[in-house]
Amino acid sequence: MSEKKNILFLLHVPPPVHGSSMVGKAIADSELINSTFRCRYLNLLMSRTVSETGKPGALKVFRFIGLWFRVLGEIIRKKPDLCYLALTVKGTAFYKDIFLVTLLRIFSIKCIYHLHNQGVKQNETKKINYLLYRFVFRDSHVILLSRQLYRDVETFVPSSRIFCCPNGIKDTLTNVETHTDSGQKTVKILFLSNLMHSKGVFVLLRACSMLKQNGVDFDCSFIGGLGDIDVDNFNNYLNENELTDNVKYLGQKFGIDKHRAFTETDIFVHPTMNDCFPLVLLEAMQHQLPIISTYEGGISDIVDNDKTGFLIPKNDAEALAEKLEILIKNQDMRLKMGKAGRHKYEKEFTLDIFEKKMNSILNQTIEQNLFTTY
Repeated sequence: MSEKKNILFLLHVPPPVHGSSMVGKAIADSELINSTFRCRYLNLLMSRTVSETGKPGALKVFRFIGLWFRVLGEIIRKKPDLCYLALTVKGTAFYKDIFLVTLLRIFSIKCIYHLHNQGVKQNETKKINYLLYRFVFRDSHVILLSRQLYRDVETFVPSSRIFCCPNGIKDTLTNVETHTDSGQKTVKILFLSNLMHSKGVFVLLRACSMLKQNGVDFDCSFIGGLGDIDVDNFNNYLNENELTDNVKYLGQKFGIDKHRAFTETDIFVHPTMNDCFPLVLLEAMQHQLPIISTYEGGISDIVDNDKTGFLIPKNDAEALAEKLEILIKNQDMRLKMGKAGRHKYEKEFTLDIFEKKMNSILNQTIEQNLFTTY
């Protein structure tokens, strides 16, 4: 039996809780991956809360210096056969990751990037960024969450060096029939994500205002951590638009409370303006909910428009209100879409499917010697 290969994983793990950190936790906890390879894990996240994300600080600098030396120690102690790096491609985190990439290049470590974000196409027009992207992606292989995201890196990575691995989540339902449409007069809408402008919070609030003006009865719950929108901003909008009877912010929910929120909901809404492959959509599908989301990132790979939900243009509150009204008034459509979503989740987005795909990709990068030595 051949000796297990060594992989150094530089990834995101909670806290804070968001898509990339939950995927990182799934990889670190994977029995399949840990039994196939000798794995070592280091956390890349310098933030400990959502509100810290994207903001500089002295504590983050010290955390990063400590991380850099831990990576150096791992390389010296036992040079890995492969390094998995959850690369951030924009902002301060990108420049931070360049220092790690440079260290890996110095020691000729084979590396594969797993991208949970996008922004290369948007930022490559600046000469300094263009040169940095050329350095980072030179001779590299990349794992994307969807083929829809390839356009973002096509300038620097040929399609022959791309792997596609959609996210997957654990099935938390012991009984698939747990969720049924409430059938109540007042239809319940759920938004579950961090309260950030980029997640479309105010797009949904504007849509709720339109529904109320049209005399549509509904309840809308917002669940999630605070981001660049605070409670005062949120409640001020509700007061100014007379939405306090229809819309509530319920804070963060975990475990059984989060599960209950899904099972008590009729429609799931995620009007995001900046996402790649939101795990929360998979959770909604798992709970048999019809989804309204946007044509953003790889979301069109998740939501089949007119079949498992509706897709709308970004930042289009009017379109969102229109689709919400259709679903609110049509219980049979809600149930049909929810069941179709559950079927698609079971077929494409379980944690078992994700782990097997990721394990195969990691194995290929090592066994087939796909990488050029730096």
